Amino acid sequence: MSTLDQKINEHFPGLVVRKDLVKTVKGNAIVPSYVLEYLLGQYCATNDEATIQTGIETVKEILAKHYVHRNEAGLVRSNIKEKGRYKVIDKISVALNEKTDAYEAQFSNLGIKKVLVDSGTVKAHPKLLVSGVWCIADIEYVFSEDQNVSPWILSTLKPIQLSHFDYDAYVAARQQFSTDEWIDLLIQSIGFNPEMFGRRSKLTQLVRLIPFCERNYNLIELGPKGTGKSHVYSEFSPHGILVSGGEVTVPKLFVNNSSGKIGLVGYWDCVAFDEFAGKQKRVDKALVDIMKNYMANKSFSRGVETLGAEASMVFVGNTRHTVPYMLKHSDLFDELPDKFYDSAFLDRIHFYIPGWEVDIIRGEMFSDGYGFVVDYLAEILRSMRNYDYSDQYREHFTLSSDISTRDRDGINKTFSGLMKILFPQGGATKEEVEEVLRFAIEGRKRVKDQLQRIDTTYGEVRFSYQDQEGQEILVTTLEEEEYPGYYHQAVSTPDDGGKRPSQQQTLKVASPKSLAPPSPYWRKST
Repeated sequence: MSTLDQKINEHFPGLVVRKDLVKTVKGNAIVPSYVLEYLLGQYCATNDEATIQTGIETVKEILAKHYVHRNEAGLVRSNIKEKGRYKVIDKISVALNEKTDAYEAQFSNLGIKKVLVDSGTVKAHPKLLVSGVWCIADIEYVFSEDQNVSPWILSTLKPIQLSHFDYDAYVAARQQFSTDEWIDLLIQSIGFNPEMFGRRSKLTQLVRLIPFCERNYNLIELGPKGTGKSHVYSEFSPHGILVSGGEVTVPKLFVNNSSGKIGLVGYWDCVAFDEFAGKQKRVDKALVDIMKNYMANKSFSRGVETLGAEASMVFVGNTRHTVPYMLKHSDLFDELPDKFYDSAFLDRIHFYIPGWEVDIIRGEMFSDGYGFVVDYLAEILRSMRNYDYSDQYREHFTLSSDISTRDRDGINKTFSGLMKILFPQGGATKEEVEEVLRFAIEGRKRVKDQLQRIDTTYGEVRFSYQDQEGQEILVTTLEEEEYPGYYHQAVSTPDDGGKRPSQQQTLKVASPKSLAPPSPYWRKST
């Protein structure tokens, strides 16, 4: 066991798990990692090898007995009937039956419906009403000759989520780790081996966590296939949901005007759209319009009533071309569907993760070290949504007055999120604060620079900051430093209104005054 792993177990006893165990116990169970780590956290949250082996067998036995495979649903239903009562692990969703004035549950894998659920359970776990929640439930079978009465009875239901945690103890334990150790612990908690990543790559991975700890944070990541863009949003937290970019509708995402039912943004901390890219995808313009309003104002309209929500929005998709190709022929947003290729929509993005910098996931990149049980970290991140760390750089630095309010908001929210993740206890040094601030500015600059190519009504912005001595430090993106000839081109379409450039449109080189000198601060990590 490494020195870091020993330290992790010493300061977070019972809250960490060896990350290679997830694959060991998963088998053919199609469940999110946080479900498996919840069980591992009950039986394997230790560094004692004998206890770990016993715990693994226990978790395997629980999954074998109680996880419902769709192709074995009939056998499980038979077990419930014969035994009268049986415990299952399944994804459960609940809906209100207006005709009977009762809540009814549906079990995704078990294949049973109209299971009565009491109002108290629904009030305690409202996410059951939207897209379902993984739960451990006790089901009873009592046959009735009344065809309107379901024989299935829900005896107990427990969502697979941490019931309590001590935030103060988390912050106190953080103080025992150096910044490098803490970053490595977080990377291991995600499931990766920190030795396979450079500093910049680690920070890029951690930006993916910001939507869970920062309210109304808008993030986009476009890059090659196989880089794990959607993994965090599907496997990491019970408070986030991953939906296909082509499957979402206004009623599902925001509100159903006919029923008054609130959509996903009202129940989840993070709503992520997978496979978001694709020029030919059909998109409802009404969805884009209401999404633009929500991303800017944290609210959406339901007829005569305006409702607010705090869900962060994440958009992940694949690119087909290299960075120099995109910069030479179009822009870094070129893969988006036409309806989303809209400057007003894109201007609401707080940070653009350069997916082309993220390595394609390989087997040796996964960690066999200790990391937080992801459900524990998910609860910690959720509790941090109540805090604001966006002003912690102002003691040392001042943003350029050239930076607009919307740009400033994007920078501040990214900075706040990363500071919560890295320094929940405060006390970051000036150099550490500057590192996070530069990274936050770069992510927003990547958005704004592309907007200037798409829509010429956007003026040039000098993304820089000043230290206490009044020295100005310019910030550049990595692709700007590597491909300056292509990067400083703009589409010459004065009346384009933010539309996608055509083949015939010419490119012109930006004016020299906008060319920021290369910064040695960031180098591409190996």
